[in-house]
Amino acid sequence: MNILITGAKGQLGSELIDILAAGKSDLGEIPLQYQGCDITAVDIDTADIADYSVVEKLMLKVKPDIVFNCAAMTNVDGCETDYEAALKGNAVGPRNLAVVADRIGAKLVHISTDYVFPGDGDKPYMEWDRCDPQTVYGKSKLLGEKYVAQFCRRYFIVRTAWLYGKTGKNFVRTMLSLGEKLSEVKVVNDQVGNPTNANDLAHQILKLSLSEEYGVYHCSGSGQCSWCELAAAVMSEAKLSCQVVACTSEEYPSKTPRPKFSALDNLTLNLVTGQSTRPWREALNSYILDIKGEK
Repeated sequence: MNILITGAKGQLGSELIDILAAGKSDLGEIPLQYQGCDITAVDIDTADIADYSVVEKLMLKVKPDIVFNCAAMTNVDGCETDYEAALKGNAVGPRNLAVVADRIGAKLVHISTDYVFPGDGDKPYMEWDRCDPQTVYGKSKLLGEKYVAQFCRRYFIVRTAWLYGKTGKNFVRTMLSLGEKLSEVKVVNDQVGNPTNANDLAHQILKLSLSEEYGVYHCSGSGQCSWCELAAAVMSEAKLSCQVVACTSEEYPSKTPRPKFSALDNLTLNLVTGQSTRPWREALNSYILDIKGEK
């Protein structure tokens, strides 16, 4: 099997590479079909997917059976000021991958986000719920979804949320760093979602991509919490004495409004893969043990 991973240096891309090399994740062994697979891993420094000619040349050379598109412009504030970069990274790139994937008969697994929803709900979003993004990031990601569905027949669109992994920056790593330096941190308590360990997401999409059950899926950590609750859990699991003080979004304003409620429901994914993601607290504990080298 030939596999192409874009955004390979990011949280999910690097996790996919590690799991494929090990043949297993924290959730268990991955399907035997991946054993001995050939992996081509690229990032923007080696292959800019917003350039159609680059994508065409790469995919015709690799001839992937499955493409995992983990590439995106995820800087929410940056998207608000740089429309072109957001459009290229989150919509044009996925469109290019979709066009060539369909041409060569490859499956395309495209990673999307909870930001495609309005973020004002009171129960976890299902795949069929109305999309109404409120930010340039969310709008560009939704356009990417539409392009993937329009131009590729064998696609999986997988929305995730509050992702953290072993590579790069994320909220959990930030809290760990602050917790080691400060006695107190303020974190908003009025934004709710699903913390997602990249290891769980990688495992699930590796299983999903071997099926023929194409369509839109949600894959996030099981259960929901606020950013404040997540921060407190990080301090507790890491045995840090730093106190987490709750505040409102109004007390801690950001350049771009964040969703107040964007939790996702994974029912469709669970029905297809037969396996759920871990409870978010359990997955968090595993992650902290991993990066502290205690495992």
